[in-house]
Amino acid sequence: MEKFDFSINLKNLKELLFLLINTGYFDSLLPFFSASSSQLFLRKHYTQLHIPNAEQKSYENCYPFIYYLEHAKTYYEQASIAPLSIQPTLTFYGFVQLLKACLLTVDPNYPESTSLLAHGVTTRKRKKQQYEFLKDEVKVQKNGLITCLAEKIFNIKQLEGEKFTMETLLKEIPEMQMNSPVHSSKQFETLTLTHQGFLLPSSILDHYQMTSSRFVEFLSSKIKLTLSLEENKKDLIITPKDVLYYNGKSPIRYNTYSSNFMLSLNKQSPCYVLPELLLHYLILYNLSMIARYETEWWSELFKTMPNDDYPTIIQFLKITPSKTTFLVSKWLNEFNKKDQLFS
Repeated sequence: MEKFDFSINLKNLKELLFLLINTGYFDSLLPFFSASSSQLFLRKHYTQLHIPNAEQKSYENCYPFIYYLEHAKTYYEQASIAPLSIQPTLTFYGFVQLLKACLLTVDPNYPESTSLLAHGVTTRKRKKQQYEFLKDEVKVQKNGLITCLAEKIFNIKQLEGEKFTMETLLKEIPEMQMNSPVHSSKQFETLTLTHQGFLLPSSILDHYQMTSSRFVEFLSSKIKLTLSLEENKKDLIITPKDVLYYNGKSPIRYNTYSSNFMLSLNKQSPCYVLPELLLHYLILYNLSMIARYETEWWSELFKTMPNDDYPTIIQFLKITPSKTTFLVSKWLNEFNKKDQLFS
C-alpha cells in the first residue's frame, strides 16, 4: 500500500495561518491594484489640487502608486511569518511604502529631493544599563518622510525638534488599552453613536475639569468643527454626526477591536491631537532601529523579559500591521470622496 507523507513544513504552516487570519489587511486596498482605476484616482486629485498636467502625471504615477502598495503588502506578509526579532524592521519598511503611496496622491513629484527619502527622526543615545523602552524618546528632524507627511497630508508644519517618549505615543493608540501595562489607568472614553448624536458620559467633565460649555468649545477647537452639546442626566450628546473621522489632527481615535470611536483623556499629552499614522511611524521607527542596532538589549529582552517592555512591544507589533493598513485605506477612500480632508 502506498504511504503518504502528512508532515507539514513549519514555514508553510505559518504562511497558511497568515492567510487564514490576516487576509483582510489589504482587502480594502484591492481596488487600487488596477492601473486604470489608480490612474483615474490620481487624475481626479491632481485636478482638484490644481496640479499642472494632471492627466500626464496620473499616467506617470499610477504604476509607482501600485508598486508602493504591492511592496507594502509583501513586507507585511513576510513580517507576519518572520521571527519576532526582525518583525519591527519588516513592518516599518512596509508602513513606509504605504505612506509613500499616500504622498504620491497629493504630490505627483514625490520625492522631489533625496532629503525626503530620509526617515526624519533620530533616537537618543541609549544607556547599556537600566534602559527602558517606554522611557525612550525620539526627536523629529527638519527634513525627511515624517515632516513631509505631516505637512502635505495633515497640514502640520511645527514638528521639527519635537520629542516624544514611547509611553506617550503608545497611550494614544486605543487598541493598546486592552491588557497593557501602558494603559494601567483609563486613557479613553467611548463615544456611543445614537440617532441623536454621539453620547459621552457626563463624568467626562470631571475628568477634563471643565463646564459643559467650556468642554464643547475646547473640543471644537481641537477637531476644527463647530459642535453643539446637549446635556441630560447621564450623558452629553454631541452633534453633528460627521464630527468623527479616522485620521487627522484630533483627540478622537477609532478602536478597530471594539469598532468604536474613542476620545482621548490625555489632554495634557504632546500627542493629544497627533494623527495616529504619525504615532505608529515614530514607534515603528524606534523599534526598527533597536532591532537593527541594539542587538544585545533586543536579544536579552526576549530571553529575560525583565519588565513591561516585552508585553508592550509584542502587543504593539500585533496591532500595528492591521491598524496602519486600516488607517491608510480609510484615508485613501475618504480622500477619494473629498477634495481636502484635513486642512
